[in-house]
Amino acid sequence: MPHPQADGVQLRERCPILWLEVIGMLEFKIDAERCVLCDACVEDCPVRIIERTDGLPFIRPEREAHCLRCQHCLAVCPEAALSILGRVPEASLERGPNHLPRMEQLERLVRGRRSVRRYRDENVDPALIDSLIATAAHAPSGVNAQGLVFHVMDDRQQMEQFRRRALADLADALAADRVPLQFAYLHAAVPAYEKHGVDILMRGAPHFLIVAAPEANPCPHEDIIIALTTFELLAQNAGLGTVWCGMLKMLLETLPDLKAELGLTEGYVYYPMLFGHPAVHYPRTVQRDESVVIQRCAITQHD
Repeated sequence: MPHPQADGVQLRERCPILWLEVIGMLEFKIDAERCVLCDACVEDCPVRIIERTDGLPFIRPEREAHCLRCQHCLAVCPEAALSILGRVPEASLERGPNHLPRMEQLERLVRGRRSVRRYRDENVDPALIDSLIATAAHAPSGVNAQGLVFHVMDDRQQMEQFRRRALADLADALAADRVPLQFAYLHAAVPAYEKHGVDILMRGAPHFLIVAAPEANPCPHEDIIIALTTFELLAQNAGLGTVWCGMLKMLLETLPDLKAELGLTEGYVYYPMLFGHPAVHYPRTVQRDESVVIQRCAITQHD
């Protein structure tokens, strides 16, 4: 059953009282000894529900249902005086100029990102996978609806079983003419593997990550792309290879029983990414600056 937060803003807007019962009270607390009454939390709250009159900042009980759970108030407080949703500032990472990568480093990471289609036959450390996913889950989502589900295959032996099962089921679907015309690419997968041992579906990758979002979210497709992009950059920075895998999505849409076994339920949209230790090294970036199209926008004033 989907987590209550999966309905995001819809549940909050349809029934604020139920939202509070499901999610719980905000636990908005101010440390009076630390608070300097700077109003940073008041001014930065996206939905303007934090107030301050003569004393400490507060949220009226009847307005708690409008909270986006964005934790901007926790992050913006300069004195670490504010906690919310059971989160305390001491558990957050510090964020300052000395804690961030240099622009040149980020530029090199983005320009050097490659779609990797050759992998070593070994597992990625599960602790690293969990860390990458936990960090990627901090990616933004439309109206902060969140509710993403990260389906991961974190064992290469399980992945090999999945690969063989998928190819066998695909062969049956092809024989029964159950492969949609728009997924014609799938016709080459079975003979490529049986005759040449080439896996064009999953590229021999030891792992996959499928991010799913509730269709009811304001921007479910965008939320998925943002989360996967974040995961990809984190993974490549950690020395892993990644590739977006439309072929795997075609396969799962063709084989609904297999899709259901992965926990991909109705009411969710999704997209897969393959990852693992790369069997190829790219010592330099590609060059695409000449293909950049920049359209500078301006609005004509009317008298």
